[in-house]
Amino acid sequence: MGLFDLLFIALFLATVCTLVAAGWFAVRRQFDRAGKILFRLFAGAAVYMAAVVAVSLVLPRRILRMGEPLCFDDWCAAVTRVKSALEGGRVTYHVDLRLSSRARRVMQRERNLAVYLTDDQGRRYDPVASGSDVPFSLLLRPQESVDVSRSFAVPADARGLGVAISHEGGFPIGWFIIGYDTWFRKAPVVKVEGG
Repeated sequence: MGLFDLLFIALFLATVCTLVAAGWFAVRRQFDRAGKILFRLFAGAAVYMAAVVAVSLVLPRRILRMGEPLCFDDWCAAVTRVKSALEGGRVTYHVDLRLSSRARRVMQRERNLAVYLTDDQGRRYDPVASGSDVPFSLLLRPQESVDVSRSFAVPADARGLGVAISHEGGFPIGWFIIGYDTWFRKAPVVKVEGG
């Protein structure tokens, strides 16, 4: 957990306390005082959200090394190998990933994980569906790791390929924490050699 995660938690708790205080004054019919408290709360929230969005504009896309894990709390995914094969006018990329849990006592899973290829023109290539794919949402025991793979069909002229890992769907908590890969900051990517 990073500094900005802790800041978000502290601000969330302060927001709850502020709303309780404003509600208390409203119940006691001190509407002016409750209104001032709410105005300050919303002004502070607007400044904070402006900082979240501004940081997403400034921070560059994270480039991960092969084998470097991208962790969401104690659940991690790492690209371990990328192989390619020319098939007609397309190139098929086989991407191996290691899903792992750093947790010491609890079983966990990560829902809404998306892995896709992207090129230097910003085009996205989703995995080719296969009935034998191990789901990313597999429940992992403490300290367990599992290897999974995905295949991608990409035009032969695609250049600057990278394997992107992101969350898509679910509650977007990252939209409210400074420095996360949301808003205008693109998902982290592992560059593909020769792609």
